[in-house]
Amino acid sequence: MSWIERPPLFFRMLVPGGIFRVRDIPPGMPQSGGRRIYLTFDDGPVPEVTPWVLDLLDRYRIKATFFMVADNARRYPHLLEEVRRRGHRIGNHTFHHLQGAKVTTRSYLRDVAEADRVLHTDLFRPPHGWLRPRQARALARRYRIVMYDLVTRDYSSRLDAAAVARNVRRYARHGAIVVFHDSVKAWPRLSEALPQSIEWLLEQGYAFHTL
Repeated sequence: MSWIERPPLFFRMLVPGGIFRVRDIPPGMPQSGGRRIYLTFDDGPVPEVTPWVLDLLDRYRIKATFFMVADNARRYPHLLEEVRRRGHRIGNHTFHHLQGAKVTTRSYLRDVAEADRVLHTDLFRPPHGWLRPRQARALARRYRIVMYDLVTRDYSSRLDAAAVARNVRRYARHGAIVVFHDSVKAWPRLSEALPQSIEWLLEQGYAFHTL
């Protein structure tokens, strides 16, 4: 098992209160609700990729959660509103895609607050999955910190689309929060791996939910 694709226990313990996997039955759903999966997208919105993702999700009648870099949302406000209009959730991914371990807590919290003025959400995901314990404690007072159970690695130029889709097939499980990226960097792999992964997950009986 790769510690990147499925974060190990020690990594999960670094973010106390962080949501890595959702196994509780949502309110109103019967206990026999079957296997659920939570599709998320990081780093958008960008005009080269996000509209395609939205159209693909519409085709399959899937709702997802988009953790946006607020500077992108500021530049493309029509995409921010389009994601909301189509019934998806929005999450805060900082304003400048900051890695918490590389900046002071004060700078990090200021950047998150700046992003909130654009995004207006109670969901937060740290870029690269890293943030200091003090940052996590402070953010937990305002946000639900959403991490991940499966990282597809669609951002990696070392993988091809087939390898990304294999990661989904290997590591998907009930309640998993899955990370793709609606970014230009991920596009060469996302464009093939996302539809393949959705088809496979549906064939396996997974139902898609938002956070």
